[in-house]
Amino acid sequence: MGTAMHTHGQHHSRDDLATAAQGRLLAAGEQWTPLRAQVFAALAGFDRPVSAYDVTDAVSAAAGRRIAANSVYRILDLFVANNVAARVESANAFIANVHPDCPHDCIFLVCDRCGGATHVDDDRITGDVRAAAAATGFRPVRPVIEVRGICADCD
Repeated sequence: MGTAMHTHGQHHSRDDLATAAQGRLLAAGEQWTPLRAQVFAALAGFDRPVSAYDVTDAVSAAAGRRIAANSVYRILDLFVANNVAARVESANAFIANVHPDCPHDCIFLVCDRCGGATHVDDDRITGDVRAAAAATGFRPVRPVIEVRGICADCD
């Protein structure tokens, strides 16, 4: 585990975020299909966590035809499994990972007013959660910690 509060230097810009996501999927042995590229572009176009239906609507609008929601769900699940996107569980929403090449357990600060989510990496906290789970004989696979409240912009 790293430092107590891990911060990332430069997050990828919107321009090179798709390239980083594509590289991450290819490194995992997955393909970067045109539909996956469209789903990622739609997801990265939002600045807050969004539902799979929001992504489906955006992809459909960009493609000029209706895209099946179940296809988008499968792609979003693939993105989450490969650290290309993160799932905000309490909001049943997804957000593009601005640093897909840096794996950490997620801590989200979710605003109850605007719906925004701030991603914080704190390996000490997530390490403690993993250790507490392991102490009971439980093998954690993907810890996700979410704190609901009001962001500084809405306060």
